[in-house]
Amino acid sequence: MFRSCLHHFRLLLPALLLIGCAHNPAQLSSVSPTSAATNEQRITQALSAQHQAWAGVPHRWGGNSKQGIDCSALVQLTYRDHFAVALPRTTAEQVQIGSPIRRSAIAPGDLVFFKTGANVRHVGMMLDEITFLHTSYSRGVMLSRLDNPYWSANYWQARRVL
Repeated sequence: MFRSCLHHFRLLLPALLLIGCAHNPAQLSSVSPTSAATNEQRITQALSAQHQAWAGVPHRWGGNSKQGIDCSALVQLTYRDHFAVALPRTTAEQVQIGSPIRRSAIAPGDLVFFKTGANVRHVGMMLDEITFLHTSYSRGVMLSRLDNPYWSANYWQARRVL
């Protein structure tokens, strides 16, 4: 009996692996509510792993390595490495992609944009409805909260890419 079950499992394993490999992160919006919750958990886990791997890496304008990274490069690398999604390099380009969403509808994986100066824009990635991953000018790669007075006052918009 055990050998028979093992034989069937071996036959099914390649098919199960192919199904998993065929998953397209860009199609997350077309899944059932249960699947959507699972996808949100996966997104949160991936962004948490990225935070653990990059926490404290200093901010550097134009940087894209662990020697120093800016906000848009962190977003670009994260989406490439964790979600197989190619994003443009700059915040000005990133704010043009995806779909705009209301602040009240923010979900894991959404990009949040801030106006932090006259011509300065900043981007982060939502881990959940309130916490986002970004590169702080003074503290490097870190987590912050949208309800922080500074970020709340400088919030500009959110966009859904996944």
